[in-house]
Formats: sequence, structure tokens, C-alpha cells
Amino acid sequence: MRADNSAHLAVSAQRRHELTRAKAIKALRELDTMGTPVTFESLARHAEVSRSWLYTQSDIRAEVERLRSLDRRPLPPATTARQRGSDASLARRLEMALSRNRELTTDNQRLRRQLAHALGQLRAAGIASTEQPATSRRTSVTIGPC
Repeated sequence: MRADNSAHLAVSAQRRHELTRAKAIKALRELDTMGTPVTFESLARHAEVSRSWLYTQSDIRAEVERLRSLDRRPLPPATTARQRGSDASLARRLEMALSRNRELTTDNQRLRRQLAHALGQLRAAGIASTEQPATSRRTSVTIGPC
């Protein structure tokens, strides 16, 4: 009968747990020192642990929530008023994009019609059927909407 080695597994699991806690606490201190907003996601990424594990650690969870609630610094505005586009400018850009979209749609339809016409001429002339071997010959060609 084999010896019971479960004590070694328990010791290893306990050691891994303590190392993971140490990594998480160290990362928490680093994020706080850097002034980075502390969230469960940022802490998990920085400490290379799972967010779900962080939620199970009551002391770490409490510290993250405490630091998150401090909201020590106001967030800078995403863009300054001077950098933002005016409503007229945005409307003009949208109008130009829609116009370009209509042009491309028209070109696409024109090219599809030309292709259909060219394929019809080849089929009528019998060129397409004589160039391909009988085993790979297609009986029809599908062209999208015109």
C-alpha cells in the first residue's frame, strides 16, 4: 500500500496560497504608490492572479474597496473643448461618409453588371466551356445582387 503523501500536497497548497497573497498585497501597494486607480481588474492584472480569487480574500477585497472609494484625484477630461469637433463639423463628416458610401455602392453595382455581361458573352461564345477540363467545369456562376 502506498504511503499517504497528502500532507505534502497540503503544505504545497498553503505555500502557493501565501505566495499568491504576497504577490497581490505587493501589487496593491505598488498601484497605490503609483497613484493608479485601484480596481479588482487592475490589481488582478498587475499581480497576475484571478479577479475571482481576489474577491474571496476579505482583507484584500476591503482594501481595494477602501482605495477605490477614496477617489483621490479627479480624472482629466477626455478632450478639451478646443479639440472637440463642433456639431456642424461632425454632421459634415457624416454627410461625406454617407456620400462616399453611396458612390462605392454605385460603383459596386456597375462592376457587377459589367462582370455579368462579360460572363454572358463568354458563355454565349462557348469560350468558357472549351478552356476548362470537363471535370472542373462549372455549370453556373453566381453573381450577387445588382
